[in-house]
Amino acid sequence: MSRIGGKPIEVPTGVKVEMAGSSVRVEGPKGRLQVPVPSGIQVERKDGHLVTTRQGEELSALHGLTRSLLASAVEGVTKGFEKHLDIVGIGYRAELKGKTLMLTLGYSHPIEFSIPDGISISVEKQTHLVVSGADKQLVGAVAAKIRGLRPPDPYKNKGIRYTGERLKKKVGKAAAAAGGAAKA
Repeated sequence: MSRIGGKPIEVPTGVKVEMAGSSVRVEGPKGRLQVPVPSGIQVERKDGHLVTTRQGEELSALHGLTRSLLASAVEGVTKGFEKHLDIVGIGYRAELKGKTLMLTLGYSHPIEFSIPDGISISVEKQTHLVVSGADKQLVGAVAAKIRGLRPPDPYKNKGIRYTGERLKKKVGKAAAAAGGAAKA
């Protein structure tokens, strides 16, 4: 028995859920999402809740996955999801120009990042980005793509990182050589 798959998903007021063949459409104030449902998994609406059931024991992993994706879709269209990024480094900054995010990250040229549909990015103080949207997977993928443009450097701690991300700073070559000379 899948413990996650057996939990009912509460559907808040103002959220429409439609079962259409092998997918479920969820629509709310923050947007519209479509979740694919694998064969062998059924989704039913009972008493203001969504309940997932499966046909056989071999589908227990897909049962929990489908339930989690549906729960994320319902939460996304009601509350939305956010990822916060910090830009650290002298001269590193970001600015928004329409549907394009302009990033100055220490390269010889500014980087233009086009914002996909369904995602909104806000820039606070030129060094703090908030990536938000209804689709949890898309928000995480866009935040990871932006972070990948200049990942945090372990020696100088410069780059783009998630807010609250802890980095382990490495000792540079000069400090390591000085420590080795003192031991000899």
